[in-house]
Amino acid sequence: MTTYRAVHATEGVFSLVERELTDPGPGQVRIAVEACGICHSDVVGVENLYHHHEAGTPIIPGHEVVGRVDALGAGVTSWTVGQRVGVGYFGGHCGVCESCRRGEFVYCTDQAILGDSIDGGYAEYVTTRATGLVAVPEEFDAVEAAPLLCAGITVYNALRKASLWPGDLVAVQGIGGLGHLAIQYAAKLGLRVVAVARGGDKRELALKLGATEYIDSTAVDQAAALQALGGAKVIIPTASSGASMSPLLDGLARGGRLIVVGAAPDPIEVPTVQLLFGNKSIEGSLTGTPLENEENLAFSLAHDVRPMVEPVGIEDAAEAYARMMSGAARFRMVLDLER
Repeated sequence: MTTYRAVHATEGVFSLVERELTDPGPGQVRIAVEACGICHSDVVGVENLYHHHEAGTPIIPGHEVVGRVDALGAGVTSWTVGQRVGVGYFGGHCGVCESCRRGEFVYCTDQAILGDSIDGGYAEYVTTRATGLVAVPEEFDAVEAAPLLCAGITVYNALRKASLWPGDLVAVQGIGGLGHLAIQYAAKLGLRVVAVARGGDKRELALKLGATEYIDSTAVDQAAALQALGGAKVIIPTASSGASMSPLLDGLARGGRLIVVGAAPDPIEVPTVQLLFGNKSIEGSLTGTPLENEENLAFSLAHDVRPMVEPVGIEDAAEAYARMMSGAARFRMVLDLER
């Protein structure tokens, strides 16, 4: 086999193409892709928002990849051909920058960003640094495992780092690609989960996923409703809107934390008295290391945390991406390379 199928994007326009199959370089692995999730963050590479690749040049999007090691580059000794692996948004840290030397691999300043600075997983093969690989248990269906490598680890790590105890009140704002997973993780961690969303149409789903309470933000004051329940120790906003996050501060208990996982183009507006007199804080949580992702997969497997997915073939990648961007997906579009 000398070529493979891929979907690349040039200035936002998708094309199904044949690419030449090349050998991995030193420290790299080539993965035969089984599935790749379609994530809202794919827009960064598709539109080249951060200019991580040369303007006008095509990029293969996709950073929620599950497959098998197909070839090893020089110096790679910790992985074997045929091994089940995955890779998320960060496609491998350099190991030598200041962040890496401090063990902060997520903040590596020479990070390979799958689907943005390097070609990603909307393809039959992807090549990336070995440092970005995540071991994926054989028990997982590839289509279900793929979204956990970005959406899953993002909300799992936010909860894991929040110093929570079973029974603590946690609110999840938004029931979409991130939110429907956050509710499951929080419930399986023994937390008291409140789902916050617009309208009442997602109430039944939220309760089925593990929420104990549901707040319709169009019908009641969401912050007052949270305070009536005792105030949230942590709120995880997943919507891509800073304006929708700002009112949530009033719903935090004293000492509560707003942990942002949804990237928004507009700012969060914060009254300083909330921070001072309520001892409240706002922080972000950005994905996780490969080892943390393996822990995330192990937890998901043990506690039956699964994404709701809509699988499609690679030839339908453009339509699936458009469905995701429109908000119509329920809740994760996934390319199934084995269809």
